[in-house]
Amino acid sequence: MTQEPILTARGIVKRYGSVTALNNADFDLYPGEILAVIGDNGAGKSSLIKALSGAVQIDDGEMRLNGEIIRFNSPLDARDSGIETVYQTLALSPALSIADNMFVGREIRKKNFMGKYFGMLDHKEMERVARQKLTELGLMTVQSINQAVETLSGGQRQGVAVARAAAFGSKVVILDEPTAALGVKESRRVLDLIKQLRSRGIPIVLISHNMPHVFEVADRIHVHRLGRRLCVIDPKTNTMNDAVALMTGAKEPESQAA
Repeated sequence: MTQEPILTARGIVKRYGSVTALNNADFDLYPGEILAVIGDNGAGKSSLIKALSGAVQIDDGEMRLNGEIIRFNSPLDARDSGIETVYQTLALSPALSIADNMFVGREIRKKNFMGKYFGMLDHKEMERVARQKLTELGLMTVQSINQAVETLSGGQRQGVAVARAAAFGSKVVILDEPTAALGVKESRRVLDLIKQLRSRGIPIVLISHNMPHVFEVADRIHVHRLGRRLCVIDPKTNTMNDAVALMTGAKEPESQAA
């Protein structure tokens, strides 16, 4: 690729005691692409994503965002840098409304005296922005922006989590198994949502075990094996069988080029 990657990792190492989860791992995400990350259980892809999203701190190596060296001490650091992550567990508060969930940890305060000195929240503004973001992504099928998240279906909850990431992930959105617990119809809605994010120019890292989903939406596929990047393949010129064979070690990559 002629473009410079937006997010890179070089030689990153993460150890948990005597276990090396990341062993000189490399990573490249380019602007506006969907990069799928696949790997067998225990391959280290979760540790890679946690390192990129600030959930764990690396022991060695270097990560860069837009060419600048980054070192995250927490997911809040990553978030402040424009990297949003939607974990498999979603991290939504079921009893809170859709609007409140969208703004957890970054609530909008009133601009007047009450907001400045007493921290009074501007609920109307948060509802307006939440409604706007959901509408942009075609997700305004919910009855009310004020309904509790626990009243939503699995697909709708995933939609709220993705919308929140899209609303605030100014540089990168990381999606961890976004269709894992969903049925066929709801998975379709989430895949369409992922494509919409790409059409808006947001680069996406998609972690998934679902090969048909990966091959449908990914521009490139990062194969992770034994704690490092084995290779990056093109879904247009490789089959699902190729990907699984590389992932499991049944096949060796033709080239180490990314």
